[in-house]
Amino acid sequence: MAPKLDFSNWWAKDTREGTPVVVKMENPNYSVVEIDGPDAAFRPVEKSRGKNAKQVTWVLLLKAHRAVGCVAWIATLFWALLGTIKRRLIFRQDVAMASEKLGKGKLLFTVIKVFLLTSLTILAFEVVAYFKGWHYFQNPSLHIPRTSDIQGLLHLVYVTWLSFRADYIAPPIRALSKFCVVLFLIQSADRMILSLGCFWIKYKKIKPRIQGDPFKSDDVEGSGYERPMVLVQIPMCNEREVYEQSISAVCQLDWPKDRLLIQVLDDSDDESIQCLIKAEVAKWNQRGINIIYRHRLVRTGYKAGNLKSAMSCDYVKAYEFVAIFDADFQPNPDFLKQTVPHFKDDPKLGLVQARWTFVNKDENLLTRLQNINLCFHFEVEQQVNGVFLNFFGFNGTAGVWRIKALEESGGWLERTTVEDMDIAVRAHLNGWKFIFLNDVKVLCEVPESYEAYRKQQHRWHSGPMHLFRLCLPAIITSKIAIWKKANLILLFFLLRKLILPFYSFTLFCIILPLTMFVPEAELPVWVICYVPVFMSFLNILPAPKSLPFIVPYLLFENTMSVTKFNAMVSGLFQLGSSYEWVVTKKAGRSSESDLLAAAERESKTTNQLQIQRGASESELTELNQLKNHKEAAPIPLKRVNKIYRKELTLAFLLLTASVRSLLSAQGVHFYFLLFQGVTFLLVGLDLIGEQMS
Repeated sequence: MAPKLDFSNWWAKDTREGTPVVVKMENPNYSVVEIDGPDAAFRPVEKSRGKNAKQVTWVLLLKAHRAVGCVAWIATLFWALLGTIKRRLIFRQDVAMASEKLGKGKLLFTVIKVFLLTSLTILAFEVVAYFKGWHYFQNPSLHIPRTSDIQGLLHLVYVTWLSFRADYIAPPIRALSKFCVVLFLIQSADRMILSLGCFWIKYKKIKPRIQGDPFKSDDVEGSGYERPMVLVQIPMCNEREVYEQSISAVCQLDWPKDRLLIQVLDDSDDESIQCLIKAEVAKWNQRGINIIYRHRLVRTGYKAGNLKSAMSCDYVKAYEFVAIFDADFQPNPDFLKQTVPHFKDDPKLGLVQARWTFVNKDENLLTRLQNINLCFHFEVEQQVNGVFLNFFGFNGTAGVWRIKALEESGGWLERTTVEDMDIAVRAHLNGWKFIFLNDVKVLCEVPESYEAYRKQQHRWHSGPMHLFRLCLPAIITSKIAIWKKANLILLFFLLRKLILPFYSFTLFCIILPLTMFVPEAELPVWVICYVPVFMSFLNILPAPKSLPFIVPYLLFENTMSVTKFNAMVSGLFQLGSSYEWVVTKKAGRSSESDLLAAAERESKTTNQLQIQRGASESELTELNQLKNHKEAAPIPLKRVNKIYRKELTLAFLLLTASVRSLLSAQGVHFYFLLFQGVTFLLVGLDLIGEQMS
């Protein structure tokens, strides 16, 4: 047995006893430790004295292994990108060229191509000048040599270009860049003010509240509760993937059945989808839900025409409020209980808007970046405007309107593709107030493919400019306060809908690469780096889990400025695409609760015969058609990724400018142009979202 050693007496003494001990090891791989007294054995040993050459070697080898692994990962990624470029751009395997239907898109593409060809020509001159030692562009004073110093014809052409560039090209570029920088700073200040307003709301815990039970009756002998009549509308068009889950969620709203009517407004032109939706409506009708199916033979006015047609029904006059949900939205059962009570004590309240939350926000990089934008839109823009101004743009869905507000504001109009913003502006001009409920969330989807997202953004940015042209006279002549008119014109329309896409595209996609070839108009580092990174950080704050994506978010937003700028110009000048509506493609993603509900529905299939016994002959026919359509489901068409020419051309323009910046040793400019060019390349090859195999 090992002897028991008791060191407690030693620890209790303040004085040291014993003689110093020196331990020497014969093996040179071990270090020598000198113990001066018994307490020295329990003191921390200096790290520098505890390492030997062998340990240092292993640490260096480990760091070298990590560095080699990182380099190998980057090389693999670069090789995969080259393979994708070869497969999609050269051999055109499983891709299709995105069509430019409109003259505006082709014109913008032509302008970008001219810029690219000009940049390549200038770059060739600069490279030749660099290797010949004509480094005049590195001199801030730009010394132009005399005629006697000319070394040949090429040198003469280059010197002439330098003089022409300094005298005629640099001044207008400097003027345009200063104008865009001023717009950039104004828009950044607007974002700062909105963010500070959001922080103030969080700090003061300001939010709309419901006092008690607003529907409790004063009549003691009465029923005790008075629930208003609520109409729920679900507009849809060829929504095969999501119609079932949206109808199911709305039919489970917790509201008295005799005071609730659900309208399924189907604009589908596919008869098979019509039969599926009819059968779904019939199924819920048999369960006692007050739900009806409406289909228009003539699909005019898109969503606005659909809603307008539904509101013209005679039975709508009996209802006080209308809730609207797009086909991919799934409200919680208590949605109406959380929204409708806010109308009770405020007769001038016209709209209660709920927040969106996304079931597929982590599906791919594109959905993550969309989630950042939409979180900032709802938590900052909508909430701040709702609290301090009682006005914001209606989001088109997940909201409850007072029907009287709709009627007094002129109802749904078919003049634009942003009917939601149109009715919100007209209601605001008529004195109606809005509130936004950040705590009430409705589940929905964001587009998973870049093609669907691009079309959605085109509609969202062309429609407001078209609406601005139509509403400007009404805003100027309205009877609202001057500051409200200024907010509508300067902030709501001009700054956030027109200026933002204009300066973003012009400054970062045109002026910045041009300044690489015209160094006299070079942009300062704070414009291309510090301020954009800070503003991106503010945008990400409402979605803190997305902080690792701050750099991809910044680059992707600059990339999307091409689509937004194109859409803004189309809407402002009323080109053909300003009234083009393309239904956003949905994937039909389900949350965990949806899957549990689906499993519960499967367990109730045994009750199907019992349901059919109480059904009428027409309803039985619809149920049989549903069964036949499900059994004979059509084979889906093969979907392929697209190639976007404008984005690819801009990618080559930015990469060309990055090569030019190397000649001037501009570090920040080079890295920004390089990464921005690679981002345009990825988007142009449709590698950012859902990949079709």
